[in-house]
Amino acid sequence: MSVRVAFHGGLGEIGRNCATIEIDGRIAMIDAGLMFPEEDMLGVDLVLPDFSSVVDRDGALSFVALTHGHEDHIGSLGYLLRSADVPVYGTALTIELARSRVAELGVEADFRVVETGTWVEHDRFRFAFIPVTHSVPDATGIAFETPEGVIVHTGDFKLDPTPIDGRTTDLQSFAGFGRRGVRLLLADSTNAEVPGVVDSEKSVGVRIAELVHEADGRVLIACFASHLHRVQQAIDAAVADGRKFAFLGRSMLRISELAGGIDVLKIPEDSLVDLAELLELPPDQTAVISTGSQGEPFAALSLMAAGEHRSITLDPTDTVIISATPIPGNEKRVSRVINNLSRVGVQVHHGRNTHVHVSGHAAAEELKVLYNVVKPEAVVPVHGEHRHLLANAEIARSVGVPEVVVCEDGDVVVLEDGALQVDVGAVSAGYVYVDGLEVGEDEGVLRDRRHLADDGVILVTVGVDARKGDIVFGPDVDSHGVTGDSEELHNAVQVRVEQGIETLDRPIDPDALRRRVRNSARKAVQSHIKRRPVVFPVVIEV
Repeated sequence: MSVRVAFHGGLGEIGRNCATIEIDGRIAMIDAGLMFPEEDMLGVDLVLPDFSSVVDRDGALSFVALTHGHEDHIGSLGYLLRSADVPVYGTALTIELARSRVAELGVEADFRVVETGTWVEHDRFRFAFIPVTHSVPDATGIAFETPEGVIVHTGDFKLDPTPIDGRTTDLQSFAGFGRRGVRLLLADSTNAEVPGVVDSEKSVGVRIAELVHEADGRVLIACFASHLHRVQQAIDAAVADGRKFAFLGRSMLRISELAGGIDVLKIPEDSLVDLAELLELPPDQTAVISTGSQGEPFAALSLMAAGEHRSITLDPTDTVIISATPIPGNEKRVSRVINNLSRVGVQVHHGRNTHVHVSGHAAAEELKVLYNVVKPEAVVPVHGEHRHLLANAEIARSVGVPEVVVCEDGDVVVLEDGALQVDVGAVSAGYVYVDGLEVGEDEGVLRDRRHLADDGVILVTVGVDARKGDIVFGPDVDSHGVTGDSEELHNAVQVRVEQGIETLDRPIDPDALRRRVRNSARKAVQSHIKRRPVVFPVVIEV
């Protein structure tokens, strides 16, 4: 019996993490993440995996197992569950984060909390979660027993010897699977290019505490809302300096309330206050823990930096700590926010000028340790851009892994009779775009938007007596984003459109008239300024 491991996202990009394991026609999904749009994805809010190759097989999907609660691993779950009513497994915090996210879409689901180290039997599958250290609590790897041997997925992990919650990556469990024999290991590649090991999360807390203590006025700390270890250290730094603090930003408020409710966040009594109450206190006695570390245009920090926040106006005595590094694609937005903050005169500390961030992903030496512990027969690097996958593959080969395969989204690894082969591009793995409430924007729509953004638009309005072919009024020309010298261009378009209409046969066919107006306008623009704007002909038959 063959075992098929398919990759629906997360190989060749940061985000959209999603893989499936298929045994005898039944499918288990590992994670259902999203990706935030790149700069050229105009008008797009979110990017999802293409689940069609799974959901189109009615009833084949058995369940979803979540490794942890970051958006790039749970963010598309609600969209999947609209089409597939299946149980969702995960550890306690992961399930609460997923439940909250799915509820925002009005979707109900069968969520099932599982303790790490406990074997779960569901349908044709037997699996267990393995504790790992990451930048969100309760993160896990996952092991599946299959007819072709054990398959282990690391999830996102690092080997932090002093994690904030004391929960280290369970190398003993990984070693146990290694002694049994691991047929295939799917390994996090995000930091594979980084030599050495990643610093402990606790080292960041030390620096944040120093900066808070040194601040003369109010302190604002921006980080991912789901990075609860970082949020905890921000809380601890504020409280240790005798400051009251408030949470700011929708996701920060939502996740901090959720995490506090299940005792994942430790918040000392009377230290947390409402923002309105905080603003009444002397600035040097206050701190704000906020969203916006990625330069999101409408996030709290971006609005403050632009002087547009409804409650907080920044002052040169303020200190801002951006405790994150930009996700690829967000660099310009983060830089813009830092520049705006600097113009206000505040002190800005971020990951590139002081030690206020460490990664949650294993670096090269940590990956070597894992490979030596697990001793897999085969490795497929996952979670990362293509260069990260290649770097991880080289690490695996350097420690003697017998078989290392670099795959891409859409590939399927087939295990059968002890052999491994790759079925390239066997499943759908394209981008699915979310624009507002609409799911399924295609690449053609994005091309049109890029065209509008690059070359602008021209509107040509003309009234024509269809029988005689006379121009009754117009052509009137309007343009946006085409050229600064619009009058000369408009005159050229008018002349070319008039000439084009004169050569049409009478009586004039309406469709032919619209085509002639569009083509004439395009030729006029191209000859005048060498550009190709979108042309909208408005023809009124009189």
